[in-house]
Amino acid sequence: MLSLYVAIQAACVACARAAVNHVRWRSRNRLGSASGQATAEYALVLLGAAAIALLLAAWAAKSGKIGQLFDAVVGQLIDETG
Repeated sequence: MLSLYVAIQAACVACARAAVNHVRWRSRNRLGSASGQATAEYALVLLGAAAIALLLAAWAAKSGKIGQLFDAVVGQLIDETG
């Protein structure tokens, strides 16, 4: 479960970085009337990432995986310090 969460988080970060790079590229290569398009694309990418995060959080809360994840993390912390 933790690896799935990490993979999804990494994908969201990669999407956000790609969006930022795209916005930077578009700001350097403006095409006249399309100046607001990069901002709209960036906003859509952020909304998509937020929607995926909300769906994942809803699924995890419904299935009880958040408690299991918390128990696993705390268990590993206790094992490493003990």
